[in-house]
Amino acid sequence: MENNKVWFITGASKGLGLELAKKLLAEGFKVAATSRNEASLSAALGKASENFLPLEMDLVDEKSVKTAIDRAVNHFKTIDVLVNNAGYGLLGALEELTDAEARKNYEVNVFGLLNVIRNAMPILRANQSGHIFNISSVGGYYGEFPGWGIYCSTKFAVAGLTESLAAEIKPFGVHATIVYPGYFRTDFLKDSSLLVPENPIAEYKEVRQSESAHKDDINENQPGDPVKLAEALIKVSQDQNPPLHLFLGEDAFNMANQKIASVQKELEGWKSVSVSTGF
Repeated sequence: MENNKVWFITGASKGLGLELAKKLLAEGFKVAATSRNEASLSAALGKASENFLPLEMDLVDEKSVKTAIDRAVNHFKTIDVLVNNAGYGLLGALEELTDAEARKNYEVNVFGLLNVIRNAMPILRANQSGHIFNISSVGGYYGEFPGWGIYCSTKFAVAGLTESLAAEIKPFGVHATIVYPGYFRTDFLKDSSLLVPENPIAEYKEVRQSESAHKDDINENQPGDPVKLAEALIKVSQDQNPPLHLFLGEDAFNMANQKIASVQKELEGWKSVSVSTGF
């Protein structure tokens, strides 16, 4: 039965991860959910049970990741669906973000995700089945947002590595899907999930405008329903031929088409130069 599957979700104490975990548990699935704080998971989703296991996990500590995955397998005997959802936003111009600020975003959004994949794949590979959802962002496909360069680049990295991952794990019967959400009504744009530069540069007026717009106007007015996103992921997980690229939200769908049209236009406009470089 499909709802006997075991889901392992990172970053499940709030936002998209929390809504997905709630929906899965309500439909009878088994869920291992991680957060930096186990108490926050228990408060949001309840105590450990036959169908639910809250796990404290530090994404950037590979030993912590391995321990969490081992605990999930000991509890549920396996993992069928992995959702790499944990991450945070960073809004600042490339010049004004420090090396430490930029690297920390990569540590969590990219290298933390790799820690989970590295430790979960032996289970999926042994099962010769499974599905990995890597949560990118529409900003991992369309990056023309002032102030979002580092964050977008982490999500572009997630998209790129997932394309390779999908090809690598296909022989084992395991699927991989890049999820590109648009704006969904979660706490992603609140101070707890969206960091800004410690030393902003006043001249970057468009970046400050973007910061103000996201925190004051877009926050709590996003068009996407996170419950419907959860329903979409469950539906895709049950498909025999799931997509590699999954855009969620009409805004994400439209931005993807806008970029595709822009790239096609530039390809045609510069074709003579592009094809002129061979021997």
